[in-house]
Amino acid sequence: MRAIEMASMPNTSPDILFVNDTLVAVDKPAGIIVHGDGTGALTLTDMLREAILAGKVGRCDETNPDELQALQRLDRDTTGIVLFSRCKSTQPLYDRLIAEHGFEKRYLAIARGRARWTEQTLDAPIGRDRHDARRMRVSRTGKPARTHVRVLDTRHVDGEWLTLLDVSLETGRKHQIRVHLAHEGLPLLGDALYGKPDPRGLMLHAHELAFTDPVTGKPLRIVSPAPDRMCKLFPRM
Repeated sequence: MRAIEMASMPNTSPDILFVNDTLVAVDKPAGIIVHGDGTGALTLTDMLREAILAGKVGRCDETNPDELQALQRLDRDTTGIVLFSRCKSTQPLYDRLIAEHGFEKRYLAIARGRARWTEQTLDAPIGRDRHDARRMRVSRTGKPARTHVRVLDTRHVDGEWLTLLDVSLETGRKHQIRVHLAHEGLPLLGDALYGKPDPRGLMLHAHELAFTDPVTGKPLRIVSPAPDRMCKLFPRM
C-alpha cells in the first residue's frame, strides 16, 4: 500500500489515509456524521466529495463524487478509518465483502476503571433499549454480538483508573463496543450515553482495517494513528 501525500487543506477537507482506483480511506474527526441524518448537517461524505471536486485528493481526478459510498458507519463522536467505494461498477464486490464479514477491524478505546482480566471475549447479545430509542442494551432476545478485548495499559489519571484497550469485532451491532464494555463495568471515557460525559470527548478510535481487496486480490492494511487526546492520557501509546 502506498501512502498518499496530501497538501495542506482547509478544516472542511478530511485527512486521506489511502487511495487506489476503487477506494478512498478517510480519517474521520470527532463530531462529524458519515451519512446525512435529515438535519442538513455537514457529513464526512460531503467533505470528501467537496475535496475531490476541488482536486485535493490525489488519484481521484476521474472520480464521480456522486458515486462515493461509505462502506462503514462510525458514530458521530468516534474517530478513525472510514472506507469509501469510488465506483458504482465495483461497489457490489465490496458489499459482498461486508456481507461475508471480510473486514478485520481494530479499535483503540480508553475505558474508566480497571479490567479484571488481561484478555477477554465479550459475547452477550445486543438489542434495542425499549425505554430509550437512542440506546442499545445487552438483551437475551438481542442479536448475537462478539467483541474481543485486550488490555494494553492501565494508568491512574486525575484521581481515577483508566484502561487502554485494543478491541476487535466479529460482528457489527450498533454501539457494540460501547454497550459490551459498559455492561462489563468498563464504560468508555466520554461516553455520555452509556457512562458519563467528559470534556475530552468519547475515547473510541477506529485504528486499523485489514482485508483482501476483491478488485485487485491484494491484501490491504490501513492504519489511522491514535489521536492526540488519547495519546495525552497514555503517552506510551
